[in-house]
Order: sequence, then structure tokens, then C-alpha cells
Amino acid sequence: MSNDTGLSYCGEDIKKNDYDRYLTCLFAKDFARENLFTLYAFNQEIAKTAEVVSEPLTGMIRLQWWREAIEGIYEGSPRKHLVVEALAKAVKDHGLKREKLDEFINAREFDLEDTVPQNLESLEDYVEKTSSALLSLATDITLKKSDLDKGVNEALEQACQSMGLAWGLLGIIRATPFYAAKKRIFLPQDLMSEHELNTSTLFELKSSPELRAITKILTEQIKIHLSKARRLSGEIPKPAKSPLLLGVLADLYIKRLEGNNYDPFDAALHHPKASATWKLMWANICSRY
Repeated sequence: MSNDTGLSYCGEDIKKNDYDRYLTCLFAKDFARENLFTLYAFNQEIAKTAEVVSEPLTGMIRLQWWREAIEGIYEGSPRKHLVVEALAKAVKDHGLKREKLDEFINAREFDLEDTVPQNLESLEDYVEKTSSALLSLATDITLKKSDLDKGVNEALEQACQSMGLAWGLLGIIRATPFYAAKKRIFLPQDLMSEHELNTSTLFELKSSPELRAITKILTEQIKIHLSKARRLSGEIPKPAKSPLLLGVLADLYIKRLEGNNYDPFDAALHHPKASATWKLMWANICSRY
């Protein structure tokens, strides 16, 4: 199903709601692009659970609906839902592992809990189970089975883990105003205590020196993860690098953070620069991310 833009339902959804990942999809091989749109649309459906429900129990019911939808896909009877039906095709085309999809849904239960990550380690555990896991599924889609061997698998999983951590932590920074508007915090509790972050100020949607100090620490951690992912570049097949192009966009957002003294309330953090597509194109030509 497509509309007058030429994009499928999933493609249009991602272009509207996850434009950064949409841009990376443009550099994927033709056989993979539509299924990447589908995977990211599935991610949107799961990730927005906490936003569209009024209480945790309702959110758990919604996540259970998706678990049953995944079960139906693997039993050969997908539910009548645009994203579910498209996901069934992606599963068939690429042999996506059910346990990866199930674990991905399970990780989102944290979004429904009114808790704060105790430290950076616990935050990264959450990010790895969401952002890194999504990248792993995405690269599964970009490669044909004949492209994979044990060594490549190991390097690719490590690259997905590190790039996913980088992009996920950056997402936490960029979403700080959104979470604050809902009186929710995803920043590590130990960093907030160490820097004496005033949550009342944060919930009033105001930046502060304390918040910028925490953002700077997270940004430095993002750089470490980006470096780890890039050290593996020579071992990654070129087709699998399109989802990892998020690293190019991460660099652009990091420069903005460095330029605005690490203020997560800067509206510029929510829009890629006009030059982003050209930078992605050049990185793709050079087989970099």
C-alpha cells in the first residue's frame, strides 16, 4: 500500500516520525529498503506505547497485543494490521529471529515504570536492549545469508551494540525536554545527585548548568561508543553499513551540543542540517559511518 508520495505506509510513517533513520534507509540496497521501513515502523509502534496509554496496565496490554502479533507471524497467521502484515514479509524475506523481536518488546516495559536509571550502566543496559537491538535487526535485513560468516557476525554485533549505545544515549539527550514535559526523567540518578540537578527546574522546561554538565558527560560517553563502532568498520560488509550511517548524523548533533554548551533544550537538536544528506552520501561512497 502506497500513497501519492510513492512511499508505503511504513515508509511514510518513518519519514514523518523518525526522519534520521529514514535518511539512512535511502542508502540501503533496494531489496532491503522497504523492510527497513517496516522494522522502524514496528519500532515506532512499540516505542510510543508509554505515550499513548493513560496507565501502565493499559501499556502492558498493548505490548502483549504485539507479542501475540509476533506469535501470529511465526505461526503463519499475521493479524490484519498494516505494520504487522509488512513485518510478516520482512520476517519471511530475511529470516528474522523471533527471540530478537520478543526481547525487543520486553525491553519497552521499562518505559511504563515510574523509575529512574540508577546509574549510567543501568541506562546503557536499557539502551542496548532497545537501540542496539534495533540496529542488530536492521543489519540482519541488509545482508543476505550468503554474506554472513561467524567472524562477520561477531564484528557486526559489536558494531551494532556500540553504535546503538551512541545513538540511544543521544536520543535520551534529545528527548530530555519531551520527557520533562511528562515529568519523566531518563538521566542517571547518580549523575543527577552528584551534580545536584534541580528536577523542579527541569520540569519547568528550563535548562541549567547542572543539566548541561550531565549532558556533557553523556556526550563524551557517546563519543567513546562511536569510536568503538568505527574501529570495526573494516570488518563490516558494505551493505550492512547503511543502518550504521546514524553515526554520521550523531556527529552533526554532537557538534550542535558542543556549540550550544550542551543544552538539550536547543530546538536545533531535533532537525538534521540541510547538509546531512550530502554527508551521508559521501560517507556511503567512502564506506564509512
